[in-house]
Amino acid sequence: MSRFWSATALALQPYVPGEQPKLPNLVKLNTNENPYGPSPKVSEAISREVGDSLRLYPDPNGERLKEAVATYFGDIEPRNVFVGNGSDEVLAHVFLGLLKHDQPILFPDISYSFYPVYCRLYDIEYATVPLDAEFAIRVDDYQRPNGGIIFPNPNAPTGRLLPLGDIARLLDANPDSVIVVDEAYIDFGGESAVTLVKRYPNLLVVQTLSKSRSLAGLRVGFAVGHPDLIDALERVKNSFNSYPLDRLALAGAVAAIEDREWFERTRQAVMRSRTQLVANLQAMGFEVLPSAANFVFARHPQHDAEMSALALRQQGIIVRHFKAPRIDQFLRITVGTDEQCEKLVAALKEFTGA
Repeated sequence: MSRFWSATALALQPYVPGEQPKLPNLVKLNTNENPYGPSPKVSEAISREVGDSLRLYPDPNGERLKEAVATYFGDIEPRNVFVGNGSDEVLAHVFLGLLKHDQPILFPDISYSFYPVYCRLYDIEYATVPLDAEFAIRVDDYQRPNGGIIFPNPNAPTGRLLPLGDIARLLDANPDSVIVVDEAYIDFGGESAVTLVKRYPNLLVVQTLSKSRSLAGLRVGFAVGHPDLIDALERVKNSFNSYPLDRLALAGAVAAIEDREWFERTRQAVMRSRTQLVANLQAMGFEVLPSAANFVFARHPQHDAEMSALALRQQGIIVRHFKAPRIDQFLRITVGTDEQCEKLVAALKEFTGA
């Protein structure tokens, strides 16, 4: 059927999402899903929306959700907020609405692999900037002409965090470029760059409710920035899909953001488990990069990563292995419950003989 495809479709190299296998008793540590369910208030809010109102379109602007996000951060207004169908959709609009310029955009050579996919989809020139020998972002390397800069913080798949001071320095050095900070994992060990939005009109911060609020299945993301940046995203959105979030998603997302107690309890549980997991991996001889995310990035000097991933799979445990330069000997391991982490550690001990 490819003879009917457009030249654009023929040329695309789509993003490959993490595997979602349907295996019984699986210990699934490959896609950075939260091991704890969402706030019970989410289910209650969604249940209240199930009824006759589903025949009506949802709020195209997601005003209640924008207000909830603004209230959560405290120092911004709803006009600083854009909402979308997961942060991937928000990022897609960012690439088209804010990063398509004459100069190439910049992002790390080891980063979220959807970035080059968006560039190819929208015909955006880009250049990758190598991480240093310890897989950290060097801000000084981004001080060159560019059409914009984007990077995850913490970075993915490395998990390393760029401090707010370095982000401010990057913004100061690039006043004429949009700087996009993709904070999918920020709640597991970092401070959000949203605190810098009032100072920098060229800063856009993107977040998701998939990770720290356990709503990967609901698909809700948002961006925070100067109203001029938000207006560009609204123009793109309303030229693509005026109703990106349905009534159930809007209701559930508001409930999740408003339940701060549940959010704090579950993210702290993940961080405690991460600390123990890192200690156990290091005791077996693994090198583990410093992580501020809900996953760890680890390699063993004596055991091939791909073979390790296959051995774990045989034990009903799946982790993520990337066949990419510089990182093909690393495993990205989602922080699960303590029980899941214990099963992982036991399987690795058996495999490594540690």
